[in-house]
Amino acid sequence: MVMPVTVEDLAGWDADLRALTDGLGWLFQRPEPRRVFADFVRTLLADVPKKNSWGLAEHAGYATPRPFEHLLDGAVWDVDALRDAVRDYVVENLGTEQAALVADDTQVIKKGDRSVGVAPQHCGLTGQVENCQVMPMLTYACEAGHAFIDRELYLPAAWAEDPARCAGAGVPSGRAFATKPQLVTVMLGRALAAGVPFRWFAADSGYGRDPDLRAFCHDNTISYVLAVPRDLPLVGVRGGATRPDKVLRAGGHVWERRSAGAGSKGRRTYDWALRAVTVKGQAPAGGYAHHLLIRRSKEPKRRKGQVAMHEIEYFLVHAPEGTAVPEMIRAAGLRWKIEQDKCATRRTVVSPA
Repeated sequence: MVMPVTVEDLAGWDADLRALTDGLGWLFQRPEPRRVFADFVRTLLADVPKKNSWGLAEHAGYATPRPFEHLLDGAVWDVDALRDAVRDYVVENLGTEQAALVADDTQVIKKGDRSVGVAPQHCGLTGQVENCQVMPMLTYACEAGHAFIDRELYLPAAWAEDPARCAGAGVPSGRAFATKPQLVTVMLGRALAAGVPFRWFAADSGYGRDPDLRAFCHDNTISYVLAVPRDLPLVGVRGGATRPDKVLRAGGHVWERRSAGAGSKGRRTYDWALRAVTVKGQAPAGGYAHHLLIRRSKEPKRRKGQVAMHEIEYFLVHAPEGTAVPEMIRAAGLRWKIEQDKCATRRTVVSPA
């Protein structure tokens, strides 16, 4: 049963938000950006129809959007210090050894070509190539809640190889091209260095297919449940080459119907099967094992002009030997928490004036 929100609830949330923004006042050397920062956060969370600088300024009672614009492009403050403060706040309130770190990228569609990193590239929001910025994100997820704790802006090669363009946009000198999995590896390293408690790392197949990211997890004994493509190189029991879709077609699987957690329409229940596998060229960490976790829709689904078929997704699991299947499935389900965080981000993103 969902309890109604009361006036007391709203007052408490408002007080908590004020205490949070006031507690971050040390980020700013002057009082003006400190006050504007609190108003900026408040308006981002408000029901403002058009969240550009003019719309936010009007909601906050400002005569012009310049205070918000100055906060973002002129005021002196440390964005990385804010990132770390947000991470520490999330861990203080949600921290548990059973949590998962979840990686995925989000996009912001742009009209011009001056925003750092903007370029025609794949946009998951629309499923096609758009003029956009791409940001790999890291979410901290557990049963009690979830929130972003880190981010990196992806800088396409066209930007990284153009020093003049980078300098004109304020990109720090020496910033080299890095793939999205490499940026996620950097974020994982920061989480480890900060002592963030977690049990699993999860991501979609765009990251799961990257051998260097998996190697980082092996080297640091990180358990993961990573979606992988059907052609991920594996080694069969007789030493020959195989891949996830061939493992599925070989048959002999024991399917278990289990829930991967609650979704917007109730429990997300699928059929699951598990097989021990060997990844070509990559051994697990000591005391760990690799398994292929196969997820199948409960019923065959028909797409236009096609024969009805089960929807299949493959996950490569790297976990201590003896890890129970339900725990792997739970970790796979936590991956979807970042989708909810991305939806919330789209509702608060600031567009140009």
